[in-house]
Amino acid sequence: MTENTFRALMLTQDDERKTHANFEEITVDALSEGDVIVKIAYSSLNYKDGLAVTGSSPVIRSFPMIPGIDFAGTVESSDNENFAEGDAVILTGWGVGEKHTGGYAGYARVPGDYLVKSPDGLSAEDSMAIGTAGFTAMMAVMALKKQGVTPEKGEIVVTGASGGTGSMAVAILAEMGYDVVASTGRDELTDYLTGLGAKEVIGRFEAPSRPLAKTRWAGAIDSVGGDTLAALFPEIHYGGSVACFGLAGGSDLNTTVFPFILRGVSLLGVDSVMCPTDYRIEVWERAADILTSEKMLAIKQIEPLSNVPQLAKDILAGQVRGRVVIDVSQ
Repeated sequence: MTENTFRALMLTQDDERKTHANFEEITVDALSEGDVIVKIAYSSLNYKDGLAVTGSSPVIRSFPMIPGIDFAGTVESSDNENFAEGDAVILTGWGVGEKHTGGYAGYARVPGDYLVKSPDGLSAEDSMAIGTAGFTAMMAVMALKKQGVTPEKGEIVVTGASGGTGSMAVAILAEMGYDVVASTGRDELTDYLTGLGAKEVIGRFEAPSRPLAKTRWAGAIDSVGGDTLAALFPEIHYGGSVACFGLAGGSDLNTTVFPFILRGVSLLGVDSVMCPTDYRIEVWERAADILTSEKMLAIKQIEPLSNVPQLAKDILAGQVRGRVVIDVSQ
């Protein structure tokens, strides 16, 4: 295996701390340590990948680095008792593509603890159409439901709805019987979002003008952060919840305690990076059951690995709709 070369997108940093992305032919010896070698079929494009590839944010912990926080493929060889040659596997999170060589390559070498076996009937392509975005969205929906935000409680709003995670959240909520309202700044995607199941599409949320407002939402899923997240709290029903995981709109949160202490509103943080393995398996099984291949057709697009440097710029500019699956063989 180590004698064969394969293509990888390699990130390096110069003396001025500028990130450079170039394709290289490497061997497994260039990969981070691990007890399982996976032949990668597909990866995906996430906002964090865009930050890493462009160097727009210090996502990468050490250089050189192969980015790509997701991948799916088959086990090539394993020294881990839980995985055998030929097993179909998925990886999301764990710092892969940041501090451990990631999915924008023909192969990956990772600790077996980072992997989960693909649910029955879920192809590698569809698992990456779901990817970190769908996995995170599924976690957010499950968090709301666990908090008692059920379909009969009322409308759920999803911010950043045209992005990968937002699109997934809209589709999942609609499939589970929720009344979903999609919030986006891209009016041209109204038909796309209603096609995913949104009953209404509204514009972006602005910074709140007062600590409490007329309530509308039983719950919310926020993929934006900043003023958008702050603007949700004054409109949440008594006992409602907001699940959040994004910061494209900023990491600061300027709000008051009034929605929390006068209306019992809950803020639910969602972290998909270090999620325990047992819960990962549960989330993947649920996502695979809801996000079937047929439902993913409107959300996903397939792009070659060679296009990732440009796609990374596009996703940061808000020009990417839904989910981009990366075919690493191209």
